[in-house]
Order: sequence, then structure tokens, then C-alpha cells
Amino acid sequence: MNTIELLDALKQKAQADPLIRQQLLETRKSSRPLEAFCKACQSLGYPIYEMELISAGEDFYASMKRSTNGGGENSPMLEYQDDFYELFFAGL
Repeated sequence: MNTIELLDALKQKAQADPLIRQQLLETRKSSRPLEAFCKACQSLGYPIYEMELISAGEDFYASMKRSTNGGGENSPMLEYQDDFYELFFAGL
């Protein structure tokens, strides 16, 4: 499974289990929320790491940008489409 698939599976599990959902939401209060989130994911059996999470978003955004109008300077600017961390919590 890639990082995006792991996030989707974890989100489904968290939506079904209020304790897991709360555990993940608590990571947002940390002074280093992304690190705390990834550690929580790992403790739940989902090998999600900070750089992989960031890279997945950047790769996804770059792919979308290349596919839009040839990927040139006239491609529309997408906002927050590359932040799978924030998208995870928006869907939670």
C-alpha cells in the first residue's frame, strides 16, 4: 500500500472507532503535530512517515499540475490539494 492508501484505510478505521479517532485528533495539539500523527499511525500498524506523507502530497500535486494545460505556467494554482495530512483531518 502506498501512503495515500494507508491514510484512506486509517481514516475508515478511525471513523468506525471513536477511540482511534480521538487519539489521532489529540496529535493536533502537539508542538510537533505531524510527527505525533505519524507516531500514532505507526503505533496503530500503519507505516506512515513524515517525509513520505509530505512527498506523497507533492508528487500528487506535481502530477496534477503536469496534466493541466500541458503543465505550463498557465496551469491553475491549486490550494491545499497537496496536503494529505490536512485532507485526512478534513475527512475525519
